[in-house]
Amino acid sequence: MIQYKEKIAVLLAEIVEGLPVEEIESMLEIPTDEKMGDYAFPCFRLAKQLRKAPPAIAKDIAAKLAEHPMFTKVEQVNAYVNLFLEREAFLTTTLAEVVDRKERFGSSDIGNDRKVIVEYSSPNIAKPFHIGHIRSTVIGNAIYKLYDFLGYDTVRVNHLGDYGTQFGKMIVAYRRWGNREDVERSPIQTLLGYYVKYHEASEADPTLEDEARATFTKLENGAEEEYALWQWFRDESLKEFEKVYQMLGIEFDSYAGESFYSDKMDTVIERLKERSLLEESEGAHIVDLSSKDLSPALIMKKDGSTLYITRDIAAAIYRKEHYDFYRNIYVVASQQNLHFQQWIAIVEMMGYDWAKDCIHVPFGLVSLEDGTMST
Repeated sequence: MIQYKEKIAVLLAEIVEGLPVEEIESMLEIPTDEKMGDYAFPCFRLAKQLRKAPPAIAKDIAAKLAEHPMFTKVEQVNAYVNLFLEREAFLTTTLAEVVDRKERFGSSDIGNDRKVIVEYSSPNIAKPFHIGHIRSTVIGNAIYKLYDFLGYDTVRVNHLGDYGTQFGKMIVAYRRWGNREDVERSPIQTLLGYYVKYHEASEADPTLEDEARATFTKLENGAEEEYALWQWFRDESLKEFEKVYQMLGIEFDSYAGESFYSDKMDTVIERLKERSLLEESEGAHIVDLSSKDLSPALIMKKDGSTLYITRDIAAAIYRKEHYDFYRNIYVVASQQNLHFQQWIAIVEMMGYDWAKDCIHVPFGLVSLEDGTMST
C-alpha cells in the first residue's frame, strides 16, 4: 500500500500544481469505512491556494482521475476525493513487488536521503551496561530502522559516557590497586571495583580527591601516560559492550562520545557570551531560562570545568555543521527530560533555528520494589 500511496501522490501533484509530492502524500487518508474508498484526499488546505471552495476542487480532481486505470472508481464526496483501487492490478503488482524486493518490500524513498541522526544506547565507560541502556539500544535501533526504511540517510550514534572527573579517580585507583590481567579478564566489574574502592579510601584520605583532580587535568591536557590509560579503559569497556550489541544484532556508525567534544567547549562558551546569555552565579556560570519557564542551567562550574549539558550543546552544533541533519534524535530515559528541555532551549536562544529539529524520545524507567534500576 505504501508504494500505491506514493503513486497516487505523484498523480495528484500533476493536477494540483505547487504542492510537493511529500506534502500530498502526508494529506492522503485511509478511510475507516471501506465504502468510502481505499484512499481519501481532503481538499480543505487547497482552498486558499486555488481560490475555490473545497468541494469544487474535489470535483475537479475527481473528474481528472476518473478514467485512470489505477482506479475502478473515483468519487467526490463534499470536500473529499475518494479513490477505489483496481484490485486485480493492485494484487498482481503488489505480489510481484514482494517477490522482487523481499525484505525491502514496503520501503520508500520519501526521506530523499535527508540526514537523520539517531543517538542511542550510550553506556558509561567502566560501568555496567544496565537495563536502561538495553531499552535505549532497542528503541533507538527500531527508530533507526524505520527512518532507514523510509529512505533517510540515517547515522547511528553511540554517545559514550567517556569523559569527566571520574576518569581522574579511575586512573588514581588503577595506579594504587590495579592489575592489568584482572582488567583484561573482566573489564567492567574490575574497573567498577577500583572505582568503589577509591571512594571508600577517599573518605579516610581526602588528599585522594586532589590527586584525582590533578590527574584529570593532566588527561585534559593530553598527558601521554594518563591518555594511554584512559584509552585502554575505553577500549576494554567497548569490547564488553560489543558482546551485547552482537547478541542483539546491532551496529553503530559512530562511537563519538563526550570526550570527542572536549576541545569544542570554548566555542560554546564564547557563543553564549556573544549572545549575553552567560550569567555568573556564586562563582559558577549559568543560563537563565525563566523566559522558557525552565530552571537555570549550570554551564560551567566555579573551577571552570564544563558539564554534560555543555558537551551536549557542542555535540548538537558539531552534528549540524558536520552532517547538516534533517532530524537529530535522542533516545534517552524520561528522567533526563529537564536536561533536554534546557539545552535545546539554550541552542534556540543562541540563535540556531535548527534547535526545533533536535528531538528527545523519552522512555519510562524500570523500577523494582527497592527502587529504580541503575548502576
